[in-house]
Amino acid sequence: MKLAEALLLRSEYQKKIENLQSRILANIKVQDGEKPLENPRELIGEAFDLSERLCALIRKINVRNNTAVLPAGQTVFEAITERDMLMKKRNLLAAVAAKAMEQDYRLTHAEVKMNVTVSVEEVQKQVDAFSQKFRELDAQIQGINWTTELE
Repeated sequence: MKLAEALLLRSEYQKKIENLQSRILANIKVQDGEKPLENPRELIGEAFDLSERLCALIRKINVRNNTAVLPAGQTVFEAITERDMLMKKRNLLAAVAAKAMEQDYRLTHAEVKMNVTVSVEEVQKQVDAFSQKFRELDAQIQGINWTTELE
């Protein structure tokens, strides 16, 4: 199984566990004299079994992410960490740019006038640079994911 396939399976397991939780909660209480549509105890058991499989899969993914190496020499784990930080920086600067571009509406001349303290143009250039770095690194990670065996 390729690393990318394992990541897809991890996502599927997580969604199934969420679905099982919803089904469990929907069948916890029933009206007097009624039977639940599904047995909550069986669903809990199924959720626990799936959680164990998910845990084992995540362990394998983490081990592989710590050993698979990108062409630049960093591990997939290091690249994912860097990619996540690039996105956090990008999102912060995008929020700064959006706030700076908000229109201030004054109802009277007596109200305080607001001034923008950052260059929106420069901030937007940084947003674009972080976005490009993110895309490039993400493409490398995805490439490794589809060519690396999980083991």
